[in-house]
Amino acid sequence: MKTFVKTTTFLVASILTTSLFISCNSSEEKTPKTPKVIVQNTIPIPKKVAAKVYQKPIVFIAGFDKGTENFYANARTYFKEKGLKVIDGQYSLEEIILWLNKNGKSNPFGEIHIVNKSNPYKGMNLETTIHGNKITAETLRRTITQGTLPTLENVVNNNSKIIFHASGLIENLELLRTLKDAFHAKENPKVVASPYHTIFGGKFSNHYLAKPFYVFYPTANSPGITDLSKEIAKKYPEETEINWYDALNNSEERYVGEAFTTQFSIPIKWEFDFHNTDNEMPNFKISEEVMDWIEQDDLLMAELEKYKIPVEKFRWNWKAKGSKLTIRGRATGLCVLKPLIKPYGDLKHVKPDTNNKRLYALK
Repeated sequence: MKTFVKTTTFLVASILTTSLFISCNSSEEKTPKTPKVIVQNTIPIPKKVAAKVYQKPIVFIAGFDKGTENFYANARTYFKEKGLKVIDGQYSLEEIILWLNKNGKSNPFGEIHIVNKSNPYKGMNLETTIHGNKITAETLRRTITQGTLPTLENVVNNNSKIIFHASGLIENLELLRTLKDAFHAKENPKVVASPYHTIFGGKFSNHYLAKPFYVFYPTANSPGITDLSKEIAKKYPEETEINWYDALNNSEERYVGEAFTTQFSIPIKWEFDFHNTDNEMPNFKISEEVMDWIEQDDLLMAELEKYKIPVEKFRWNWKAKGSKLTIRGRATGLCVLKPLIKPYGDLKHVKPDTNNKRLYALK
């Protein structure tokens, strides 16, 4: 009996041991192996962006010479010698924009040069629209507001530059801002101009810049060079290198860097109708009475303030016909120009580099 119990116990133990061994092997076989993870490079390879191709620089000679003038002829010669494409016959901003829209379909324009004779007191000789008013801040703003000026299409971008070779444009900041609005596009180009006057066809350089200084007197009533030289010296006390009397007697640069003088006129015309008003038409006897009457009118004085020229610097004439009164004023401006000269080395004009921010301002 004892033997049977021992044997049974041994068999049970053997069965349990075998069962555990088989179970252990079975567990090892059923355990899934950890899969190998293959890391793939999912960072996209950047594609090469093709460089933007621009058209070659172009130049609009936006005016024509009168009499013995040669400003535009000299500018045309200068840019042609540099190998730039010159476009003639576009005498208004409307024509320039239409030309750009028509010829800029393939590639955008990089540099657009616009040559126009101007000064800060008269505005530009360039017309707003064909046979329209000459460009001033007021006439151009009115043209934009009325919607008569075409819009610049996608023929330029943010890297394009519209470079004005127009003397005194930077001095007329309101006009420069309005010009920027006139060239508004999907991507606005930069508008570039120089605070200096642009000279083409000089005796010693075919293109250079000059710093301007101004003095005025009533047209046909000059006080004389001596008095004018004293007045301009008082107006610009910081300028000590110019002999004002000699400069006012010079009409051209006789040696490199010599100051010389150009002349221009500023006309004003006002018309008043007293037909439907309770105000009495003034009866002027002398020009001083005209000036007194103007100074009492805030609107007229505000218009004169735009020129920054005193009322006594104009020669005033008046004419009454029926209920209408016409007042005309004209001032003569003398602009002394001091050429920009290199501060070292040989005596030469500073090169008019449009990328030089000291010479050309970006707006």
